[in-house]
This record gives sequence, C-alpha cells and structure tokens, in this order.
Amino acid sequence: MSASNDDELAMLRNQRKLELQKQIEAQASKQVEAEFAEQKKQIENSAIDSAMKKLLTPDARSRLATISLATPERSNQIKQSIIHMYESKSFNPPMSDEQLKSLLLSQSKSRHSASIRRI
Repeated sequence: MSASNDDELAMLRNQRKLELQKQIEAQASKQVEAEFAEQKKQIENSAIDSAMKKLLTPDARSRLATISLATPERSNQIKQSIIHMYESKSFNPPMSDEQLKSLLLSQSKSRHSASIRRI
C-alpha cells in the first residue's frame, strides 16, 4: 500500500513539474515577444526622429517636441502626417515653423468655428 502511495505521489509531482515547466516556457516566450516588440518600436521611433531632423527646421522640431511633452499621441500623428506629406511630395524639406503651424491648425479641432446657440 505504501508503494502505490509513493508511486502516486511521484506521478503527481512529475505532473506538477511538467505544468510548471510549461508555465515558465509560456512566460519566457511572452517576455521574448514583448522585448522584440519594444525593440521594433524603438527602431521605428529612432527612424522617425532622424527623419524629423531632415524634414523640419530646428524651430519646427522644437515646437513638435513641446507638443510631444503635452500630448505624445498627437505628436506621433503629426509626425506621421509630415512623413506622409513628404512621401506625397506636398512640401519641400525642411518644413519651417510657419508651415508646421499651418499644418497644426488644419489638423486641430477648430474651436473658433463652433457656435453656441441659446434657446
């Protein structure tokens, strides 16, 4: 009776050991995927930043950096717009601060055109 209990206990230990190994492998693969995605994101960001150095004047880059501090999502959208405009040859680089201002105005939700009617 003791031998069968020992066998069952050993079998349960082996099963638990296999389950733990599978969990560790799954966590390791998720971590590797996350690190790979982070590296890919960093490479893309560095490519975009180097493109901005070529496509914008220092004043325009400064304005975009200020926007990035306040709203990083909007800054990324603006950067993508600038790259798209460059690829479609909508402007000749480098984009000046005034050109960037006009782009920002065209992309912003206009509060000036909103009207409030009193009832």
